[in-house]
Amino acid sequence: MKRTSNILIAAALVSGALVSACNRGENNRNPGRHYMPDMFESRAYEFYSERVSTLKPVEGTVKRGELLPYHLKAADTAQANLVKNPLILGKADLEEGKRLFNIYCGVCHGTKLDGNGPLYKDGTGPFVAAPANLASGPKASYTEGRLFHVMTYGYLNMGSYASQLDREQRWKIAAYIHSVQNGGANVAAPAAPAASTDTTKATAAPVVVAQAK
Repeated sequence: MKRTSNILIAAALVSGALVSACNRGENNRNPGRHYMPDMFESRAYEFYSERVSTLKPVEGTVKRGELLPYHLKAADTAQANLVKNPLILGKADLEEGKRLFNIYCGVCHGTKLDGNGPLYKDGTGPFVAAPANLASGPKASYTEGRLFHVMTYGYLNMGSYASQLDREQRWKIAAYIHSVQNGGANVAAPAAPAASTDTTKATAAPVVVAQAK
């Protein structure tokens, strides 16, 4: 008798649970109480709208972790010759500069920096005029600041790479080029800390640079 009562009680509980489940099926998207309603019913936001996607950063702001803006103009080559590399670079940074150079610059200047890249290829490539020889000759006297300036604004047939390479990447490439020019004879001056560097002022002693056209 007691066993029969237990079975009836269990059956009643199961039936109640089934009925409750069926009733919730009419509004099964209602989760009941919301622990964090702001996350469940978040306000719709169209991030990729035309208005939002074209907004520019606030003038004068610098992205966290990024170098200070480069204020020299394209015509300020004399000042660019004296600008020091604001980065303190190690061997890994020069290797990264080499990797970036081979990707973005080697197609013209060649992986040996001799101006004989695939686009020239001893005069048999698409380019009729040979790109600049960065390993030796007049351009090998360019300082890191001048190399950075050329990458920022372009020079003659070479366009600007400021949109493809950020400031830190351009400085790494400039350091790599400088480290292998003239057979590695160039001696880089000690770099100033990035936080105290102002690229609009020349802080180094005058450097004699061959102004090749």
